[in-house]
Amino acid sequence: MAYGHPRNDRRSVRLHQAIAQKLLEQPDLVLTKARHNLAGMMHRAQSTPYTQKWRALLDLPLPVLADRLTEESDEMTALRQCTPFAGVLSPQERWIIYRTFREEEDHDTK
Repeated sequence: MAYGHPRNDRRSVRLHQAIAQKLLEQPDLVLTKARHNLAGMMHRAQSTPYTQKWRALLDLPLPVLADRLTEESDEMTALRQCTPFAGVLSPQERWIIYRTFREEEDHDTK
């Protein structure tokens, strides 16, 4: 990951792992939310290359999309910075991921 914020990028992968799991468990709910968010993003940003890529990704078969969400490529690292999946995870789910991630990172640095 070459964007200068490796810790944030690793945490973003963790969040998107949980989103991918929820996508596979509740595809209609997750895709509806993501498409709604993406429409707003496209309206506000006048359709950027990122929003165009997300629109194509959301049309992929579910298992492929779930894999792409956590893919550790430069493209997906960049795309996760403007994810349309905001609101898919509850505040409690995000907090648990943040706390667990922080504890693991702190443990790894000792």
